[in-house]
Amino acid sequence: MNTKVFSLLLVGIFTLVTSCYKDESVEAPVIQQTASDDPIDIFIQTNFIEKYGIAVRYKFVDRYVDPNKRVSPPRRELVEPMLNFLTQLWIEPFTGVQNGRRFFERHVPAEIVFIGSPIYNNDGTVTLGTADAGARITLTEVNNIDIDNKLWLFRQLNTIYHEFAHIVHQRYNLPANWQDISPEGYTSLGSWYTLNDAQAIERGFVSPYGTSTYNEDFAEMVAYILYHPEFYETFINDEPNCTTADCEARNEGRALIRRKYTSVLSHYEQVTGVDLLEVRAIIQDRIN
Repeated sequence: MNTKVFSLLLVGIFTLVTSCYKDESVEAPVIQQTASDDPIDIFIQTNFIEKYGIAVRYKFVDRYVDPNKRVSPPRRELVEPMLNFLTQLWIEPFTGVQNGRRFFERHVPAEIVFIGSPIYNNDGTVTLGTADAGARITLTEVNNIDIDNKLWLFRQLNTIYHEFAHIVHQRYNLPANWQDISPEGYTSLGSWYTLNDAQAIERGFVSPYGTSTYNEDFAEMVAYILYHPEFYETFINDEPNCTTADCEARNEGRALIRRKYTSVLSHYEQVTGVDLLEVRAIIQDRIN
């Protein structure tokens, strides 16, 4: 299970969680799409189901959300803008590069579920997105869609790229010797949130959540490579003129991140034929 926790000030301190279900198989659920004359359904049928085999669930259905959790459905007028967002910043960047269309069509999850709000849990945490075994990705906060809001934008992109990356290691395993790059830096699913961003870099990770497991480390690396505008400045390039132990520790961590960066790019080229830097270039051109 993949669980991501952040801090958020909302009357008190809530916890933001992104999680994947326990089953990490890649069997897709059965898609049943009944005929509809609804313009949104027709748009989905034409642009998602027929093209890529992706069913988009935007009408609230109990089975997509645990009954013990509270959510708001997406507002109807925001469904098509959200579909266009996914098209422009997820589908087209992958299908627009060499070997990308073949890769995307063979690995795309069978269902995308839209939730209007975050998912409010009984324990006071807030879930921002989930993925189910590479077969379903749930995106929350659809009612807050605002591509000019970098926090909203990066949360959505991190969720979709991170969960899409899980499909690669599920089908093709992790890169060779991945576990040997920063073996002492991993924490656990229950303690990674005690780290801050700088401490994660010192350990050789792009985020605290990446320290939780090998698989999350891989998925976070892929997501950050794709969407983080200052990826190289923050994680790859050493800080110059270090005069403190903390600075030196961060640069030592960056040396490990550089090894992971090379490993991820090579792995994608080898098992999927996709150059992630070409995908990144399209994404960065569209968000900057």
